[in-house]
Amino acid sequence: MFGYRSASPKVRLTTDRLVVRLVYERDAHRLAEYYAENRAFLKPWEPTRDESHCYPSGWQVRLEMISEMQKQGAAYYFILLDPDEHEVYGVANFSNVLRGSFHACFLGYSLGAKWQGQGLMYEALQSAIRYMQRQQRMHRIMANYMPHNQRSGALLARLGFEREGYAKDYLLIDGQWQDHVLTALTHKEWLSPS
Repeated sequence: MFGYRSASPKVRLTTDRLVVRLVYERDAHRLAEYYAENRAFLKPWEPTRDESHCYPSGWQVRLEMISEMQKQGAAYYFILLDPDEHEVYGVANFSNVLRGSFHACFLGYSLGAKWQGQGLMYEALQSAIRYMQRQQRMHRIMANYMPHNQRSGALLARLGFEREGYAKDYLLIDGQWQDHVLTALTHKEWLSPS
């Protein structure tokens, strides 16, 4: 009613090696464990995180907010899991979802240290991007990376993202303003939602 969704969407995508699904409020322990285990590894690539990022209680509060954003169609936070859904491999989120004449969002992602170099994020993002383009009708997905993060740049290029610019002092990462390469993927067969 009034343009808002009444229930949190239930999205579960499967790939050859992964389950990629929207986070639920019961994922607090899993996410806290993922961020605690990968804290040092992710530190150079992410905003400064407080201690609550490594505790289920901190994630419980975050997941309540995320659930509300997902209900409203403003953001979609995916968790990447093994096929039995026991271990978190990584996360991917589509945030700042805008519709109207824009139909666009931002993509952010991370993969645990022990899962690097196996093509898992590529596999997961292929599926999640397809969902965002087909089900959520996103015409444009933007993703930005620090110039020295060559792995992320290569991943985005492989997924079809095109470089659109360069932003000086774009995001506060690990306590310092970092330049970013700006990229976007547009959906060529975009159809207007009915």
